[in-house]
Amino acid sequence: MASTTICHSLLCSTASSTSTPTSNFQCKSKIPAKSSSTVNLGPSSSSAYHLVPSTNGGYAGDQFWCRRGLVFVATLPFLLPLYESLDDSAVKAAEPGTSEFQLIKDELRKVVSKSRAAGVLRLVFHDAGTFETNKDSGGMNGSIIYELDRPENAGLKKSLKVVEKAKSQVDAILPVSWADMIAVAGAEAVLLCGGPSIPVSLGRLDSSEPDPEGKLPQESLDASGLKQCFQRKGLSTQDLVALSGAHTLGSKGFGDPTVFDNSYFKILLDKPWRMSSAGMSSMIGLPSDRALVEDDECLRWITQYANNQNLFFEDFRKAYTKLVNFGARWRSL
Repeated sequence: MASTTICHSLLCSTASSTSTPTSNFQCKSKIPAKSSSTVNLGPSSSSAYHLVPSTNGGYAGDQFWCRRGLVFVATLPFLLPLYESLDDSAVKAAEPGTSEFQLIKDELRKVVSKSRAAGVLRLVFHDAGTFETNKDSGGMNGSIIYELDRPENAGLKKSLKVVEKAKSQVDAILPVSWADMIAVAGAEAVLLCGGPSIPVSLGRLDSSEPDPEGKLPQESLDASGLKQCFQRKGLSTQDLVALSGAHTLGSKGFGDPTVFDNSYFKILLDKPWRMSSAGMSSMIGLPSDRALVEDDECLRWITQYANNQNLFFEDFRKAYTKLVNFGARWRSL
């Protein structure tokens, strides 16, 4: 059996496997049955199903198919991203602020604590981080429920059980996908720890099988490799640096492990690992974290975020929205 190194990073993975493990995660919420062939998301793997919310808070009866091609339109922070199909039929996901969104938030707030925030946020990155623009798979699709036995996902069973407690309560009133539940959970974890408020659109469909392996960034990558990896996911260098700031949560040595702030960037600039013993150095961040500060393009963003927490919060909000939207298949307007 090949040896693996387990990484508990939010963004990166050091483990790989030659087989597709089956998770033995048990939950009360209804999980879609696995498929032995392709993801069961509609008439073809390149289609998405859209259910139209009506103006009175319910859902209209008109349903239609549209292709998966998505166009993210940057707008005001509290406006929804607009998705456009290849046949020019514009659709939107259910808006934050609806009764469904508030119900999900209320139940998550009952179970997500500051001590659990880093694990919940890591769940988001490991579910959504499998997306690549040139592939028809991956993204924020709830497939993490089938991938818990992968070495890179070690420790995520506990985080998923936290989310499942809230999901079971929501499902009793209104069915919600794992993808939506996890996406909102990560945003709530950030807010709970003092970070920005992140509106999350609803309407994602769940996958019925695991995503392909080996799609998460490797912690051994240098800055150039990280930028290329994120580019394949439709994310810029700025997005890479902003999302890396999530490492301020957890036990990697970037400030208070339960406070979401810009300490990550300040500590990166100080490079404390250079003055630490070999043992202590390994306790401060990951090789991928240290690689960022050695890259001129990344360093510009690191410096800006270290000096301006509000800018970091704004850019993290935008990057998080991209992360949980890109690659998702939608039930929508």
